[in-house]
Amino acid sequence: MGMYIATVPNRSSPPAILLRESYRQGGKVKSRTLANLTSWPAEQVRTLRRVLAGETLAGPGDVFKIERSLPHGHVAAVLGALRKLELDRFLAVKECRARSLAVAMIVARIIDPRSKLATARGLGVETAFSTLGPLLGVESADEDELYEAMDWLLARQSRIEKKLAERHLCEGSLVLYDATSTYFEGRTCPLAKFGHNRDGKKDKLQIVFGLLCNAEGCPVAVEVFEGNTGDPKTLVSQVRKVQGRFRLKRVVFVGDRGMITEARIEEELRGHEGLDWITALRAPAIRRLAEQGMIQMSLFDQRDLMEITSPDYPGERLMACRNPMLAEERKRTRAELIAATEKELNVIAGATRRAKRPLRGAAQIGLRVGKVLNRCKVGKYFQLEMTDTSFSYARAGAAIAVDEAIDGIYVIRTSVPARTLDAQGIVRAYKGLSVAERAFRSYKTVDLKVRPIHHRLAERVRAHVFLCMLAYYVEWHMRWALAPLLFDDEDKKGADAERSSIVAPAKRSAAALRKAAQRRTTENLPVHSFQTLLKDLATLTKNRVCFTTNESDVGTTTDLLAQPTPLQQQAFALLNLTPIL
Repeated sequence: MGMYIATVPNRSSPPAILLRESYRQGGKVKSRTLANLTSWPAEQVRTLRRVLAGETLAGPGDVFKIERSLPHGHVAAVLGALRKLELDRFLAVKECRARSLAVAMIVARIIDPRSKLATARGLGVETAFSTLGPLLGVESADEDELYEAMDWLLARQSRIEKKLAERHLCEGSLVLYDATSTYFEGRTCPLAKFGHNRDGKKDKLQIVFGLLCNAEGCPVAVEVFEGNTGDPKTLVSQVRKVQGRFRLKRVVFVGDRGMITEARIEEELRGHEGLDWITALRAPAIRRLAEQGMIQMSLFDQRDLMEITSPDYPGERLMACRNPMLAEERKRTRAELIAATEKELNVIAGATRRAKRPLRGAAQIGLRVGKVLNRCKVGKYFQLEMTDTSFSYARAGAAIAVDEAIDGIYVIRTSVPARTLDAQGIVRAYKGLSVAERAFRSYKTVDLKVRPIHHRLAERVRAHVFLCMLAYYVEWHMRWALAPLLFDDEDKKGADAERSSIVAPAKRSAAALRKAAQRRTTENLPVHSFQTLLKDLATLTKNRVCFTTNESDVGTTTDLLAQPTPLQQQAFALLNLTPIL
């Protein structure tokens, strides 16, 4: 006899589930209740029935084992976007190992920027950080192979940039150009020089590189220069590149006042057929226009943008703009710098009057004063008097008043005729340089981390910077597609429409402000930065699963993808991709 489960119906309540035992007594079969299982979950009751029926049950670990689990979703998103852009075909039409290695380095630079040694380890079979290596078939690559692939990629830079220009530039296009510097680790690279270090690493050598973008900020080309090259000197090669290599006969270069200078205009730009420019005037030039009466301050009471002309700039158009918020900011900054400088000048003045070891000598006093004034760049706002035994100063009220009068005023200078672009279009084009500055932030710190640079060979440095540009090209397109899930503003036209004037500070759209406040999308999904979204996608793993029937069986091995979350599904839908590659 044995145990069994009986279901006893009740008229007014659910049936009772009872564990019973049958036995013989006096030649008769009887049963008795051992336990009431009515409160048990149905699945537990079914399992007990199977056990009582003599079935052998196996746990999940007895049926299958997960041999390896690798992050996959972020690789599928970035690699899929790269292939959708046909960037792999831009590198080389036919698939080859060098192309696969270059693609692997581009994707790795976006998902997890590391050194080439760490990148090679992340591609390996036993040390893989993701599914990138197996997907591209480069699991066996070492750092030497990656360096060879960088050399292979650099040899194709001109052809790749030309294809990008054909896709994103056309006759009459606006070309945004800006340059930056980044510090260099080491002393042996011929490109690394001491220069104007924007990273604040005054004890480090540096390199300079310039980035060409279209009007929307999509990168097209990049070039590396020696670290002591001034920004204006980098412009010449870019003009030749656009008109020569890209074969664009009509183009408008947009650069800031430190890039497209008076000297560059006269020596390189003026007189070139089909070549126009948009830049801005420096403060001394604006001050001269105001003194000459070309800028009527009273007109800014009714409007913030006026187009003027000046005999100092024949054949050119000048757009004078005034931003009240910028005026307040400059006034506040000037006051703070003057106050900070006065505090240090008072220390020097006190040193000349102290009884013990007073500061003496006009040369020594002047040296200390010069360091203070040079630090905050406000020397013109002070009148100084010094002798061998004394030092005093006073504020230059007239100089401060002159600069306060033009606070918030900037003047955009262009050779573009009015029939081609009106005044608002010129201002909008110049303000578009902010997208190039955003590219440098992504390039250097936020996402791609081009620095620090350890390569010793000049060509390897160039290849590294070019590789980062291609990575930013992919990221730029991904950001546009994924904007509904990011803190990025997906409704730029709506934001532009809400501005009272093109001169007014840019505003975020109502949709972007709502996302920032609620931290949720319209589909009630969490809002991410680009990097945190990639980390979320990385949790979509690819798992190697081995199925077995008993301990002696070898079993069947297969790869299974984890179930995507709603957020991950939405991300792949926006990219128009599938996580299975």
